[in-house]
Amino acid sequence: MKLALMQANSSVLDIEQNCAAIDRAAQRAAEAGAALLLTPELFPVGYAPLRVRAELDPETLPGIRRTLAGIAAARRIALVYSLPAVKADGQWQITATALDARGDELLSYAKVHLFGPEERKAFSPAEAAPAVVDLGGIKTSLAICYDVEFPETVRAAAAAGADLLLVPTALAHGFESVPQVLLRARALESQLTVAYANHSGDEDGCTFLGGSVIAGPDGELLAAAGPHPELLYAEVSAEAASQARDAVPYLRERRPDVYRAWEESGSEETGGAAKRS
Repeated sequence: MKLALMQANSSVLDIEQNCAAIDRAAQRAAEAGAALLLTPELFPVGYAPLRVRAELDPETLPGIRRTLAGIAAARRIALVYSLPAVKADGQWQITATALDARGDELLSYAKVHLFGPEERKAFSPAEAAPAVVDLGGIKTSLAICYDVEFPETVRAAAAAGADLLLVPTALAHGFESVPQVLLRARALESQLTVAYANHSGDEDGCTFLGGSVIAGPDGELLAAAGPHPELLYAEVSAEAASQARDAVPYLRERRPDVYRAWEESGSEETGGAAKRS
């Protein structure tokens, strides 16, 4: 399957402009033969957590989702986007949604690890593990930005059967080691393809790194962006993940019971030391 990744500059709370940018990217990607387009974190509303929470009317969210579903259907391309969601109890979360090429929802995910004081003030963290769905014949899962910096998140997706992990992100300038080193390590250690779509340029006082990447299950870079708006492409497959797992069976040979015992032992020792002091 040919995967397209959109790296672009969003305009905070200019939803019409941002959705139009997604539409243009979807058209270009579809014309290039891509079956799936991945977009950055909160791109339709812009990445500005406090402004989004204070100024975005949550009643507009269903309409934005319908617009994005219409783009997927019109361009005949599967689409992954990220938006806020408001739970029944009033909590706001950052979510990602995967649509098929008819615009039907296949999978949703809510961000577990919130980064920085603004995100934590504006949103609540989720707890549900990444789920897996068949997308274009590839077992696919979702994570969001900071989530992927925790090996447990990616390993949970891989252990659930994912061969492809799609990650909308909003990474600021100065964190180059995340896409250049950490993402490749995550792909290698859990032996799945990781696609990481970032913003570029300045938004609401934040300068974004760009630097989006697609890393294969052997840790090799399949595609990498510079600092400016760009569409990346890469061929991804379930077979690549299977071959990597056959070559070095990390997933089959892991020992979760032993790791849990290590953690429990460490907690007991820490507690005992505290009591003795």
